[in-house]
Amino acid sequence: MPIKNKILPLEELLYVIKKDEHSHEEIKTLLNKHPQIKFVSLAGLDLRGNATDERIPIELMLEDLEDFLRLGIQTDGSSVVLHNIATLNDAKVIILPDIDCNWYVDYNFSNIDVNTGLPIGTLVIPSFLIHNNKMVCSRSILKKSIKRFKKECKNILNENPHLKEELGIKSEDEIKEIHMTSATELEFWVQTPEDKADEEKLSTSQTLKEQYWKRTEGTVRTAMEKALLMMSKYGFEPEMGHKEVGGVRSTISVTGTQNHIMEQLEIDWKYSDSMQCADNEHFIKQLVMDVFNNHGLEVTFLAKPIEGVAGSGEHTHIGIMAELQNGKKVNVFSHKDFDKRYMSSIGFASLMGILKNYEVINPFVTSTNDALNRLKPGFEAPICIVSSIGHTADFPSRNRSILIGLIKDMENPFATRFELRAPNPNSNTYLVLATCYQSILDGVETICPKLSLDEIEKEFSKEAGEEGYYLEKDRQYRSEEDVFEHYNQAQRNSLFGTPPSTVYENVRALDDYPEKLEVLLKADVFTKPIIDSYKTATIDIWSNELKGRIIEDNMTLIRNLTKIHDDEISDLDIVNWNRLNLLKWDLMKDSVDKKSLFTLLREAIYEEDFAKASEYQILMNEKIKELKILYSNYKKNLF
Repeated sequence: MPIKNKILPLEELLYVIKKDEHSHEEIKTLLNKHPQIKFVSLAGLDLRGNATDERIPIELMLEDLEDFLRLGIQTDGSSVVLHNIATLNDAKVIILPDIDCNWYVDYNFSNIDVNTGLPIGTLVIPSFLIHNNKMVCSRSILKKSIKRFKKECKNILNENPHLKEELGIKSEDEIKEIHMTSATELEFWVQTPEDKADEEKLSTSQTLKEQYWKRTEGTVRTAMEKALLMMSKYGFEPEMGHKEVGGVRSTISVTGTQNHIMEQLEIDWKYSDSMQCADNEHFIKQLVMDVFNNHGLEVTFLAKPIEGVAGSGEHTHIGIMAELQNGKKVNVFSHKDFDKRYMSSIGFASLMGILKNYEVINPFVTSTNDALNRLKPGFEAPICIVSSIGHTADFPSRNRSILIGLIKDMENPFATRFELRAPNPNSNTYLVLATCYQSILDGVETICPKLSLDEIEKEFSKEAGEEGYYLEKDRQYRSEEDVFEHYNQAQRNSLFGTPPSTVYENVRALDDYPEKLEVLLKADVFTKPIIDSYKTATIDIWSNELKGRIIEDNMTLIRNLTKIHDDEISDLDIVNWNRLNLLKWDLMKDSVDKKSLFTLLREAIYEEDFAKASEYQILMNEKIKELKILYSNYKKNLF
């Protein structure tokens, strides 16, 4: 058996097999050279972003490598989220390896190979899910959107000399290829197991900004440093790890160990091409979780794990480059007059495409109860469909209150990109990017061949009520103000649209905006069966979580809000208790002639009256929030 705490020779491990190393000879050579890699796992991403995970002995892969990579493996589709596609009587799904991406080795540092003294590794191959000869997974949708975007964007540039002129490209120069880059970042909470959050302490610490960018300490520091070092081993090129705004100071026990750890962290890494970006993010989340778990810390990627405290976002960056036949590359969002123009026509049209079609993008960005809990005013939450590009072209700003903004480095035109602020760590990045690319292309195809740059910029900056060639008349799409301070809620809803309050309201947009849905369906990037499957799965998960978890958690909360006053009470204590007790009954207690709100919500779900269930959920959330405030005020007045 290996000696505990033995220092392992990490430099001897194979961490990645790059996409240009996928010849059969190279694969066999690498795997034979690293016998600690005992298994292979084909990671196919379903429509919810869940990856398949298996342990297939590596010998089976190597016995017939050609057929393994060509045919993949079969599985029962009922185990993945492909509602209405992989059914009980038609469940066969093939998991097909993708040979055009990096493969990573996932090491189990708790399982040491007795022959090599190295941790057992599993080769993780990002894969596609195929049902009835059709690709039906998240990765395949992104792949199709990338292929279409590259072809159409290249044609638009080559066929419109005025667009190339804006970018400083000579009219005779041909575009060879379009490169699509993206990057995400990872925010997450860590805590010691079994510790419960004190919402008031966390909220106070956040208000006082006691944690943001502060020095990490103890176990958290060690785990974060190890995670960054491991990311470097895999070639992810980490750029930064730091404390985020949420958290409270830990305590030191009499034995010198840290207790009551509850901190929010962020880790960033370098951008890559779109598919690799999504693959990298998926693997990095597992890597971070493993490292922190090995140090006795729980990790959560929930968007809003603690009510009343900052949630975790995952801002998604989108950039587009054009490569000329002579090898020169240009950023298609950057105008040649970089300090005089905000961006190019294609840049403006891209933003307009996302903003106009965001109602059908949002169901893929925000698909859970947890995600919607984060998107509330007051926490820099991007709930309004509005953009910001800076006060002047040479004065780039970072407006943290808007949905999507222009990121511009005056020293580096290649860095011009867009930052979509709404996604969270559990958003399906594959589908987020695919919907954005479809929407960007809609704006570029519709606007750029027809309007001049000045006309496009004028429309982008129009006021609500002004007619537009592409954008909707009654909406405003640009604001350089803090949208939460400058406008009240009624104004925000009027100018930027009313944001959805529940998952059901959000996913209903796929039915309520058929003309915008058509943008996603172009060239069969998304298909109607895929959209139907995604809607069904999202509503199914939302409703089951409501009845099986959220209502149950709220019942536990109510049962714990007990009467704690004794004889030393005032009339106010009695009034406070009676008010909150009545609210507890209204939420949870049935009588002969009246059903509680929880019962009404459950019945609406059982009857599949999801519109009514959505209304009850909104009411329940309001009452639970009121109940917490009442109980806090009740306790504060007691000795």
